[in-house]
Amino acid sequence: MNLTNDPRIVMTLDAGGTNFRFSAIRGGKPVTQTVAMPSNGDDLPRCLANIVEGFTRVKQQCPEPPVAISFAFPAPADYPNGIIGDLYNLPGFRGGVALAPLLEEKFGIPAFINNDGDLFVYGEAIAGFLPHVNSLLEKAGSPKRYKNLFGVTLGTGFGGGIVRDGELFIGDNSMGGEVWLLRNRLAPSMNAEEGASIRAVRRVYAQAAGVPFEQTPEPKVIFDIGMGNAAGNATAAREAFRQLGVVVGDAMGNALTLVDGLGVIGGGLSGAAPLFLPALVAELNSTYTNPAGETYRRVTSVVFNLEDPGQLQIFLKGEAREVTVPGSTRTICYDPLQRLGVGMSRLGTSEAVGVGAYAFALRKLGH
Repeated sequence: MNLTNDPRIVMTLDAGGTNFRFSAIRGGKPVTQTVAMPSNGDDLPRCLANIVEGFTRVKQQCPEPPVAISFAFPAPADYPNGIIGDLYNLPGFRGGVALAPLLEEKFGIPAFINNDGDLFVYGEAIAGFLPHVNSLLEKAGSPKRYKNLFGVTLGTGFGGGIVRDGELFIGDNSMGGEVWLLRNRLAPSMNAEEGASIRAVRRVYAQAAGVPFEQTPEPKVIFDIGMGNAAGNATAAREAFRQLGVVVGDAMGNALTLVDGLGVIGGGLSGAAPLFLPALVAELNSTYTNPAGETYRRVTSVVFNLEDPGQLQIFLKGEAREVTVPGSTRTICYDPLQRLGVGMSRLGTSEAVGVGAYAFALRKLGH
């Protein structure tokens, strides 16, 4: 999908637990100033009034009338019907709130809502990581191309999404890609989010450094400690991010086994990739052992760290060679190296979500 030359304008919203930020996009780029409004998530009438007011202010800035509204909103939700369920961070939403139909009535244009993890991956599939990798393969002269993408966001929570051959996979109950509910590799009685989030990094650092959780710094400081750029327990900092990498790698391994595509990582913690990405990729390339003591790969394909220049070159080159058709002189190109790659967001998480929301609306409206 080429968004660059599309003249249509779509209004978007970045919905946080404290603030809502509204804007409009055309050709994959913002065309208005951002409008910020308090969420008032514990007061549904005020919250809805602020959403309507925010979009009203953005619409007034649009150089042409917008054709749709499209944005990310937290789950649980019936996204295809635009109904928001019982939200933890926005407790005013209880019993089902028909948010998209409300906006359609107020503004007279279609309104689409999705999960932020889904839209992040959709944006990276259309204009970020997926076309970036395929472009590198083309420049390297490789015939290999990828159509499927699984992605995760690391921050306050652990989100995920799946794009299959250009289509966003939502699931029958709008719950596709809910990676946070996978089992925690290092604490099997817990879900993966308890090992793959801001609180997880702080908790492991506190335990390893022997300090109270309340006195533990934020992950950005822990990262600086681990990199030797700030005072603190460097060993504990590196261990906190190593464990994050193991848990995220295990969860991505489960997903990539089913999706068989590239993997992309975003979110507020993604900047700490130097401390967690090696452990993540090592987990993806780890092995299982059968009752006879024999080992086999947990992910059939070899998984490469595409942020590592050496691994990237091996990934791009592959092992392509010519094989002869039996009983014939005809040859066919064959690359026996089944491989996947994992890397970091190329758009930035917020921009990827915006691009995903924009592209989703245009696809629903028709090219």
